[in-house]
Parts: sequence; C-alpha cells; structure tokens
Amino acid sequence: MKEPYSALVDQIPPSGIRAFFDLVIDAKDIISLGVGEPDFKTPNVIVKQAIKILEKGKNSYTSNYGLFSLRQEISAYQQNKFKCFYDPHTEILITAGASEGIDLSLRSILNPGDEVILPEPNYVCYAPLISLCGAKVVTLDTSKTNFIPDPQLLAEKITPKTKAIILCSPNNPTGVVIPKKQLQAILKMANFHDFWVISDEIYAEITFDQDYISFSSLPKAKPKTILLNGFSKSFAMTGWRLGYICAPKPLIDRAVKILQYAQLCAPTLSQYSAITALKKALPDVDFMKKSYKSRRNLCLKRFLEMGLDIVKPDGAMYCFPSIRSTHLNSLEFALKLLEEEKVAVVPGTAFGESGEGFVRCCYATDRALLSEALKRMSRFVKRHRKA
Repeated sequence: MKEPYSALVDQIPPSGIRAFFDLVIDAKDIISLGVGEPDFKTPNVIVKQAIKILEKGKNSYTSNYGLFSLRQEISAYQQNKFKCFYDPHTEILITAGASEGIDLSLRSILNPGDEVILPEPNYVCYAPLISLCGAKVVTLDTSKTNFIPDPQLLAEKITPKTKAIILCSPNNPTGVVIPKKQLQAILKMANFHDFWVISDEIYAEITFDQDYISFSSLPKAKPKTILLNGFSKSFAMTGWRLGYICAPKPLIDRAVKILQYAQLCAPTLSQYSAITALKKALPDVDFMKKSYKSRRNLCLKRFLEMGLDIVKPDGAMYCFPSIRSTHLNSLEFALKLLEEEKVAVVPGTAFGESGEGFVRCCYATDRALLSEALKRMSRFVKRHRKA
C-alpha cells in the first residue's frame, strides 16, 4: 500500500509554543506568559481607518506584490528608520505575516541537500520550514555565548553546501540583540563563502537600550540579505497577518511566483491599514515599547531575586531565564509550574536542544498579572530548590 501522506510533514513535530497555549486556552485561573503576542489592542487610528476602507468596499485582490502605495511606505520607513533603501517596484513583497515571508524566502533559495545554519535557541518555525524544502538544518549552539552567534564557532559550521544563515535579532526566545561587531563578522563570512543572510527583524522596533542596526544597512550587505519584517509585534496587529520581504529583485521574482499559486496576495484590508500604521501609529509603538521596557525591568529584577541566572534581553518581549538551579529540566519545570502555581511558560526545548535548562517568559502581559505570575514563580523556585 502506498504511503498516503507526506513523509516530510510526518517528521516535523508540532509547535512547542502552541502545545502549551492549547493547555491553557480554556483553563481558569492560569496566568499565561506563553504565547508571544502583544497585550495591547491595535492602535485606534489603524482600526478607524480599517472601518473606512471596508465601508468604501476596498476589499478586492491587490497585485501579487501587494499595494504599491504600501510598498512605497515600507521603502521610506526602512530608509528613514534603518538606513537601508529598497526599491518599492522590484525589491519589496507583501506577505501574510513575517512567517509566510520566511517560508517564501526559504523555498526561493533552497534545493534538496543545501544547508542552513541556524543559531539556537531560535523561533520554532525555522527548522521545520527548512526541512520541508529538503534542506539540512545545521545548528549553532549560542547558549554558552550569551545567546550571540560566535563568529569562530560559526566558521566551523560553514561547508560548500551552506546556502544561508537565519538571524533573529532581537531574538525570540531570548530577547538578545546581536551586536554590530558580530553582524559585521557574519557579513564578512557570507560574502567570502557566498551564502545568504536571512535577517528576521520583526522585533526591530522593540529595542530598549540601544539603537537598532538592520543587517542590510551594513556596507556591502544588501546583495546577500533577505530582510523580513512585519506589523504583528510592533503595531499589535498579530491577527491582521501582514509582513514583508525586502531583498534583491531575483529573490523577490521567485518568491512572488510561489505566492501567486499559494496565496495570491496578502489580506487587502490589512494592507491598507498598514499604510496608516506607518504614517500615523509610530507614536503608539513608542508608547508600547516604553511599557515593555518597564515590564522587562521588573522581570529582570525578580528573576535575579529568585537566584535565576539570566542574560539581559535588550529587545522583543521575552525573558529566557536559566532554571538549572531547580534541578528540573525545562519540560518538567513548565509542567510542574503550570500544575502547582497555574503559571504557563514555554520550555526552552521548544526552541531547540540548546534551550534545555531555560524557559521562555513573555512579559507582554498585564502588569498586575505579570507581578502575580512572578510571585508564584518565586514561590515555586524556592520550593523546588529546597527539594
């Protein structure tokens, strides 16, 4: 009998983040620090514009590339904010979220047998999407280098089959921002060994203690860079499903070919609304960022008081404390914390083997609930450290 289903799909595990989300979605009295989603509503100026767009009946298909007016705004935004210019005619593609952008990018460059270097811990979608292309995931453990890719260790992973490296900075799950010195070293390797740098910059607006450096803004970086960004995190538009790829024209040409058959175009309402986001909602982004920074500081203080080691997160909305002092592994810690204290966190192993000994805590949560969750975690850590 023929195998009725895809062997590639069958080999891919379900998302570890969603597994914990499913545990708590219908539960009562549980405080979730699990799913990485802003706790703010989409800014009112965006919502009001969306209603006007619907009333005007602007709900038909757009170009496969996305609205040209949106691509113009994105081009201006990338230039003004991050000092990297992309031609709105040929170098920008609108996608249904940054996640689709990752998928389209990988399918546009990978052939079976290619290798992609993946600094770990990393966001859960990268490795499965690489595998679905028939390519090989080559992990780079960053857990011993403060979650920053070490250039020397990276050099040891490069082979003639290396096609790309994926960087996420600020990082999900650690919140760490890769310093300019390391970015420059990675760029030098990419140019010398001729591989792509896929730079996931979805959290670029949410940085706290330094100005953000977009990878493509580095000298001679643009020809080797596939830049991914979107509106979900910065503008609290997760369900609107809108992102974009900025890359050289040959990459965009291939990505749009896939999109034509799989998606046609990103949601039209979301595209029009994103124009308003870039024109009028950046002050709302600044307000949200200040709130995230305050909550980041609270988490740092409390985790250190608990005696949990933690690398200071400089961006995104996550803390990634070490829980090794409890002598529980990541999954045990997360399950017992959920059972005993009704607090949901994500085990670090959801982000790769290098995440063992850590848990991800998303602090995009009401401050009062966050404080209560940290109080419960402190009680839990104290109890299990004594056990």
